Amino acid sequence: MKALLAKARQFMVNEDGPTATEYAVMLALIIIVALAAITLLGQKVNTIFSNVESTLPDGT
Repeated sequence: MKALLAKARQFMVNEDGPTATEYAVMLALIIIVALAAITLLGQKVNTIFSNVESTLPDGT
């Protein structure tokens, strides 16, 4: 029982847990920003390609 209490105390004092949580939050925010940027840029790029395709002559 003493070993379990000692491990629990060490876990509470150890700063690895909060650091890992901070990294996880930062990673989640980076992923959200990246997905938003890809979505917005993807729509703009699709519009540009559609405009270019419509101005090119047919291959027939």
